[in-house]
Amino acid sequence: MKNIEVGSQVALAVRACQSKKAEDISVLQLDAQASGFTDYFVLCSGINPRQVQAIVDEVDQKLSAIGVQPKHIEGYNQADWVLMDYVDFVVHVFSENARKFYDLERLWKTATRRQLADLEKPAAKPPAKKTAKAKPAKKSAKSVSRKRAATKSSGESS
Repeated sequence: MKNIEVGSQVALAVRACQSKKAEDISVLQLDAQASGFTDYFVLCSGINPRQVQAIVDEVDQKLSAIGVQPKHIEGYNQADWVLMDYVDFVVHVFSENARKFYDLERLWKTATRRQLADLEKPAAKPPAKKTAKAKPAKKSAKSVSRKRAATKSSGESS
């Protein structure tokens, strides 16, 4: 299956959470210096254990359909806090109480919040290098002196 960019994978995970009515969905882009283990966190909440599991199942199904498999899933049976590790991003699906208790948004307050629209944009291309406009060639001393000579000789003949 075609390997798509990480931002698009995160966007797909967010849409899967939305389709199962996850609450309070947040996407955090982690600072590279503060977090060496992943680039994004997707956080959301479910009302009860069944909904938490349904959200996890939907995320897994949607990403598996494009060939992206989690490296690890933890907490599925308890369904209080389920962590899905996709290496470049981690999906956290919480019960409402666990979300309040662990408060990952506060712990990762240096992270940048991202919107779904930001993730779906194609990767920004580096700005094209500006090419210097060709400067008109400096006239050589010979061509200037020829023009002056031509002007003088045409002025003399009149």
